[in-house]
Amino acid sequence: CFHQELERGLKFTLDYQVISGGHYDVDCYVEDPNGQTIYKETKKQYDTFPHRTELKGVYTFCFSNEFSTFSHKTVYFDFQVGDEPPILPDMSNRVTALTQMESACVTIHEALNTVIDSQTHYRLREAQDRSRAEDLNGRVSYWSLGETLILFVVSIGQVMLLKSFFTEKRPSSSVAGT
Repeated sequence: CFHQELERGLKFTLDYQVISGGHYDVDCYVEDPNGQTIYKETKKQYDTFPHRTELKGVYTFCFSNEFSTFSHKTVYFDFQVGDEPPILPDMSNRVTALTQMESACVTIHEALNTVIDSQTHYRLREAQDRSRAEDLNGRVSYWSLGETLILFVVSIGQVMLLKSFFTEKRPSSSVAGT
């Protein structure tokens, strides 16, 4: 569980995604300062929860893996609090059109936000793919070790079998000749 003290009327957003483990699902819930559950999802791989606080106090968000006790999971989450500040200081109470330079700044800012979202998405995919590749590498290593052991056992067995074909079994005679 994670705890965050928030003022009344603030907007927050919780984004989460399971990167590795099990079936890539997890339980998540968010509680307000009174202990009331304001968000609850079970067995989700990823989700986004936007909310505007109605109370001042400590908000709690928790991830649970109780339904899958044998598989450990890695969860990425992003908890953003508050609205994004305006790019230009007097943007909200402006009555004239933006200059070309200001318009370009707004466009660049929006493009950079898109790039940041894309980079986060690709980082998560890379982490997820790395986890899968490492798991597959471990399985291939164990399989190769098993095949090697079987190969040695079969080889030794074949050598012993071939050796038995070419060894002459002499009858033991205890009677001396005349």
